[in-house]
Amino acid sequence: MSSFPVSPLVGGIIVAVFLFLWASVRVLKEYERGVVFRLGRLIGAKGPGLFLLIPVVDKMVRMDLRVITMSVERQELMTRDNVPTTVDAVLYFRVVNPNDAVTKVENFVSATALISQTTLRSVIGQSELDDLLAHRDKINQSLQQIIDTHTEPWGIKVTAVEVRDVSLPDGMKRAMARQAEVERERRAKVINAEGEFQASQRLAEAAAILSRDPAALQLRYLQTLTEISSSGNTNTNTIVPVPIDLLTAFMRKPA
Repeated sequence: MSSFPVSPLVGGIIVAVFLFLWASVRVLKEYERGVVFRLGRLIGAKGPGLFLLIPVVDKMVRMDLRVITMSVERQELMTRDNVPTTVDAVLYFRVVNPNDAVTKVENFVSATALISQTTLRSVIGQSELDDLLAHRDKINQSLQQIIDTHTEPWGIKVTAVEVRDVSLPDGMKRAMARQAEVERERRAKVINAEGEFQASQRLAEAAAILSRDPAALQLRYLQTLTEISSSGNTNTNTIVPVPIDLLTAFMRKPA
């Protein structure tokens, strides 16, 4: 079996073509985009899938479009009502315009982190402690709107901001515990007073009914005697008052 000799020139051309294709072919995943610059000028974003670049002439910056989770650094802040707190948060954002994320900001991740820290300090400083503890969803929404306004020109979309932890000084925690205890005692006293008031109303209504109908009073008296006799306790002495109305028949003088 004979073989055709390959000249060094042809072999060099084959190798050059192979290297050219190797340097030209790019494959990007579904969640990736490639921002292409040709001789320094922006061409645009390409991908996903397979595409070709011109070696040496084209330069590509790979961008990830998935949601990025960032922890906002813990900061010591002062609320509007002058309560010192330590707050941290979690930020969720993603690239929606790869061209702007590359050309309008040097490092969009670092820039977003810094603007998140300053916005967190500003919003917490304008909020009172009660709002921070009880209405955290409103603060989260305010943070998301403000940060998203700053990052929109960079092609960044802030999807959510969550205040994760709020730490208070020990003295403030003890004061809040005492306040909660006093509030519980106040509610208990109000409920007790309300119960006594309702009971007194019912007793007054019962007294009014018995005063209008003497027979009802006598029936209640007999019912009480029945309850005492059925108790079965023979070791106690019970003093039962007798209404004077029951004795009037015996107190009358015989004619």
